[in-house]
Amino acid sequence: MFDAFSLLQLTWAAFVVFGAYVVRGMSGFGAGLVATPLLAFVFPMTQVVPTTALLVFVLFIFLTLRDRASVLWDEFWRLLPPTLLGVAFGLYLFSVLDNRMLTKLLGGFLMAYACYMLVADWIGMQQLKLSTRWAWPLGFGGALIDAMFGGGGGTLPVIYMHARQVTRAAFRATLAVLWFVEMIARIGGYAVAGFYTANTLTLVALLLPFVALGTWAGEKIGNRLTPAAFNRILAVLLLLSGVSLLLK
Repeated sequence: MFDAFSLLQLTWAAFVVFGAYVVRGMSGFGAGLVATPLLAFVFPMTQVVPTTALLVFVLFIFLTLRDRASVLWDEFWRLLPPTLLGVAFGLYLFSVLDNRMLTKLLGGFLMAYACYMLVADWIGMQQLKLSTRWAWPLGFGGALIDAMFGGGGGTLPVIYMHARQVTRAAFRATLAVLWFVEMIARIGGYAVAGFYTANTLTLVALLLPFVALGTWAGEKIGNRLTPAAFNRILAVLLLLSGVSLLLK
């Protein structure tokens, strides 16, 4: 079953997934945003995106079961319709756009988001307060980006929930359940479109242990790193990944 992958590909994928879930363990999000562009150096995007989606989905099964009692269901139901609509549009674009075009779009998106993070850290940002009407544009945009690129869009509902000024437990639990449902829709769409081949499922199985190890390590490291330092490190990594993908 290893014939479809070279030793270099598997080694690179293991390091990337471990590092991506270290990031997620530290911050609570960002695994797909980190893993997708780096995996795209050795695998096609049509294999990378379904793989990262299934890896994150396995993690969210655990998070949903653990945190379901803290979910803010009114915010969840507010975000769910635009999220599912965004998944539908994102899946369509993912299936019709050229792989090279997807790579370039992802590179541009990463550079823009990384620059935003650095500028926000430099000038400082006042605490945002958003009304419930922002659930539709941010929920739709986040799911659209996630479905096309395998990650990154989750930052939009993160911004929404943070600006709604909910408690930390409710924040994490509500987003975990939202992303769990989003993953079901995304994975179902990728499966119907035929992206889950035997090779892709084999790759997922090989990488799952590194998801667990990375998450565990990230939670340990996150207790010692300040949020400001983490955001700067992540922004620089994303900027370099975006530049590299545009030059690929």
